[in-house]
Amino acid sequence: MNTVSLTSISKSFGKVCAVDDVSFEVYPGEIFGLLGPNGAGKTTAIRIMLDIFKPDSGQVSIFAGKLDESRKRRIGYMPEDRGLYKDLKLEPTLIFLATLKGLTTSEAQKRLDVWLERLDLYEHRHKKIQELSKGMQQKAQLIATLLHEPDLIVVDEPFSGLDPVNTRLVKDILQEQSNAGRTVIMSTHQMYQVEALCNRIVLINAGRTVLYGEVDRIKRDFAGHAVVIQGQGEFSSIPGVLEARQDNGAWHLALEIGTDPQEIFRSLAGLEDLSIERFEIAEPSLDDIFVTVVQKSKIEKAANNA
Repeated sequence: MNTVSLTSISKSFGKVCAVDDVSFEVYPGEIFGLLGPNGAGKTTAIRIMLDIFKPDSGQVSIFAGKLDESRKRRIGYMPEDRGLYKDLKLEPTLIFLATLKGLTTSEAQKRLDVWLERLDLYEHRHKKIQELSKGMQQKAQLIATLLHEPDLIVVDEPFSGLDPVNTRLVKDILQEQSNAGRTVIMSTHQMYQVEALCNRIVLINAGRTVLYGEVDRIKRDFAGHAVVIQGQGEFSSIPGVLEARQDNGAWHLALEIGTDPQEIFRSLAGLEDLSIERFEIAEPSLDDIFVTVVQKSKIEKAANNA
């Protein structure tokens, strides 16, 4: 049985179609990536899922039914924009929010002490939220999301403002939630975090689903769409290359769909100002796939509108 099911949902605001016939399912115990460029419709899809917006068409099922008040209490939502009351103190704010989800004050306090200690916020519990750093506020918002032990956890850019140590801590916490059988939906632009955590993903662009499935299978399907080059010269302006970046002394090139890696090699071999020491076909990263699919979607949309 799935935890979340969105079937052919669409939503427009005036003449702007924010979500257009989007469908996906999320299962218990998995960490699911909801991805897309800025303005793609991710946040609108989340708000429809959480009954903040009503879809113009389509069906939403949460815990095998409509999202009533009892089901809402089983959800923890961490929005991208920090939504805590900045002029109030941290501890009473988090306790109050937990009581809205059905906890008693004493139970909320007991659980909160554990989370404050773990996220290194205990000594700051009497401070106003606006006095905390951005990273601390992010961790406080995560506590607000998890304190009532929800069965469905929706986190939008959960690593925003965090240093590497706290990023690893949050990753560990999300993995623990998944291991405990809870469902995690994560929206982020950090593709390497998605690769590390997510079982499956959906990629939305211009309001439509352009990629959906298991991360490993998607990467296999896109094999041959990236190459790694080591050598001397400028490799960022090669025909057929969507994006080029340097990493540990090597160039990583994401290729346009339909571009043969051998074509890239022949193009490079014909350039006198380049020296190639290593050329290999690489398994594309999700970052490469993201760029490739979004670019293809833009080209197709432009062709359709021509």
